[in-house]
Amino acid sequence: MNIDFSLDPTFSWYVVLLLISGLLTLIVGLVPASGLSVGWRVLTVLAGLAFFGYGVYLAFFFEGERYTIIFKAFIVPIALLVNFFRSLSNRKKGGAPVPPQAGYPVPPQGGYPVPPQAGYPVPQQPGAPVPPQAGYPVPQQPGAPVPPAAAPAAPQTAGEPSA
Repeated sequence: MNIDFSLDPTFSWYVVLLLISGLLTLIVGLVPASGLSVGWRVLTVLAGLAFFGYGVYLAFFFEGERYTIIFKAFIVPIALLVNFFRSLSNRKKGGAPVPPQAGYPVPPQGGYPVPPQAGYPVPQQPGAPVPPQAGYPVPQQPGAPVPPAAAPAAPQTAGEPSA
């Protein structure tokens, strides 16, 4: 075991704090109430495994003289814990409201429609036809009836007059 506080206290403290940091990161990633999406939780667990694994490597298998101090291993768990407690307090309060999409007018509390403001596009109803823009051909939408094609002309043979 490479942890010896009398020989190299900086290295020993780094290994201990790296192991603790890795465990904290793992716990925050594994707790479903952390307020993180599934993708972020997977990334958090992978980071926790990396921090903890590097700590185990340095504590038990490292035999060199040079090692890399990763300061992110101490910043990431603190940021995750702050986010964890912030999301828990938001859930107790009822959650933060979702901001409206930019570019669309927001209806007032009474639910009456608001006339569009200058510079904002008018929102379309779902399923409403989209008006064609000048200069561009209108593509056929899936499921729309296809107009019948003109019947091909009969091939002419040489010497016959055309009708």
